[in-house]
Amino acid sequence: MCGCAAHRDETAARPAHPADALVVKVEDMICSHCAAAIVEAVGNGFPDARVEADPATRTVLVRGTADLSAVETLIAGAGYTPKIAALG
Repeated sequence: MCGCAAHRDETAARPAHPADALVVKVEDMICSHCAAAIVEAVGNGFPDARVEADPATRTVLVRGTADLSAVETLIAGAGYTPKIAALG
């Protein structure tokens, strides 16, 4: 989990999730540092995937793979807790 002190409130409105993306809720992703760590971990596991992490909504969107279990494992390996997952 993140230990940085650069947390900021990122509460801007966000668009709806794309239908072709895996959506994983990560409640302990609380800042841009956390998001970057998750994007890096999932991106290393799936180099051709497009990964977006939003600390304001605490969601991770992954396009380019349908392997939800592997995505959750990569997020957990980065030190975060994927809690709720759904397809797009």
